[in-house]
Amino acid sequence: MNEKDLLKLSAKELTDMGICPTCLNRKYNGAIFGNDENLKLYEDDDIECLFVANPRAVGHMMISSKKHYHDMSEAPDKLNCKIIIFAKQFMKILKNIYKCERVYLCTMCDGPMNHYHIQLIPRYKDEERGSQNFVKKRFQYKYDESSFNKIKQMINEFSAKLKNQD
Repeated sequence: MNEKDLLKLSAKELTDMGICPTCLNRKYNGAIFGNDENLKLYEDDDIECLFVANPRAVGHMMISSKKHYHDMSEAPDKLNCKIIIFAKQFMKILKNIYKCERVYLCTMCDGPMNHYHIQLIPRYKDEERGSQNFVKKRFQYKYDESSFNKIKQMINEFSAKLKNQD
């Protein structure tokens, strides 16, 4: 099957075949997951940070490595450190903007071929604590321009400060 035919398959089907849908999506400018520009909060040479298109909570986002790794254990320590530093900052930002009580961090790169990413899932005051927050029913992402722009500005200011420290 050639790559053009692969673009007709679902992410699950690609993963089951041992093909990373994230890498194929990047190679073909969103052919698998669609245009994600209205989801993307930050991007550099190493990582991209964006809201999840089918979140489990308002503010649910992910940080993905640009280079393919199956999971955290394969990624270089420098990249893992960067992802954790950005995750910590995003947790603070999400709490500030959305007034959530906690932000859970998880990674679940499952299947024969997946792309390393972490997810940040907010938990709100009226929700129970615990692992059931990782499997809440998904819904369609709703773009909120004001919150999106605030978060994007805050993370870009944070990134600029990090670069100045180097």
